[in-house]
Amino acid sequence: MAEGGHGVVEAARGSGLLPPGGPVVVLLSGGPDSVCLTDVAARLAGARSVTALHIDHGLRPGEADTAICVEVCAVIGVELEVRTLDANSARGNIQGWARENRYAIAAEMATELGATIAAGHTASDQAETVLYRLAAAPGRRALLGMTPRSGKLVRPLLGVERASTVEYCLSRGFITADDPSNSSPAFARNRVRAGLVGALKEIHPAAEANVVATAEILRDEAAVLDELVDGLIDGTAPNRSIPLARLREQPPALRRLTVQRLADEAAGRLAPGVARRADDIAKLSDQGVAMLDVPGGVRAVVERGVLRFIPRAPLGS
Repeated sequence: MAEGGHGVVEAARGSGLLPPGGPVVVLLSGGPDSVCLTDVAARLAGARSVTALHIDHGLRPGEADTAICVEVCAVIGVELEVRTLDANSARGNIQGWARENRYAIAAEMATELGATIAAGHTASDQAETVLYRLAAAPGRRALLGMTPRSGKLVRPLLGVERASTVEYCLSRGFITADDPSNSSPAFARNRVRAGLVGALKEIHPAAEANVVATAEILRDEAAVLDELVDGLIDGTAPNRSIPLARLREQPPALRRLTVQRLADEAAGRLAPGVARRADDIAKLSDQGVAMLDVPGGVRAVVERGVLRFIPRAPLGS
């Protein structure tokens, strides 16, 4: 795990996600993680290749965060784009609304610039994500954590602990913003950070690093399993299928992974819970046509001994 200013830069360089000259849109909140990332991106990719994006979500009074972002970008020498949103238009989970809008604006900018989008998620965020998902839902996805790259989105600081980004900003003389909502017990992720991670570190100081390392190992192993699943499935997404007899021959783990993959592809998104019905799906008749509605808004269909999934029509349609 990277420590200190030099370690942070080298960890980001080692990720290969900030190549020299590669245009990049950095999500800049004004907090230590994003300020650190903005400076590191300028050092690795070149200041002229970096555009910082700050979103004022209207969730907190005042313009202190924006002022900090303006000052930071002036010192670093990168362009800053500021957008303002109306929090009164938010629906449902306020943090989810803010995140969705932030990434939508960043994606639009990245398309215009031919750039990647860099987020300041750290190893600490990774550990919290794994623990939160593990508590909230079963399945291997909970243990895999965030990927270093997901489409246009890159996370160059996943090998860096949060304490190191704070130390980096102090060593570089940057003033950073403090978001009180990050410590509010109203949000589940904050309770994981303050309670669960702290308790695990009391058991073993390397608990956070161990969670992150485990997620990385499991992602590597998941890639191997994904290749095995691909070898079992016929056709091209989203209309892939598998002979029911072939599915029945597989060990339970591969059966679960296979039906989950087919269901996700049919739904065009994650269809949670389908893997838990793998045994029921495997027991469908391979004579004539058999169907089974499963979670995630999809239906398992067996026709002439071949299993495929189709989206379920919404109720009332």
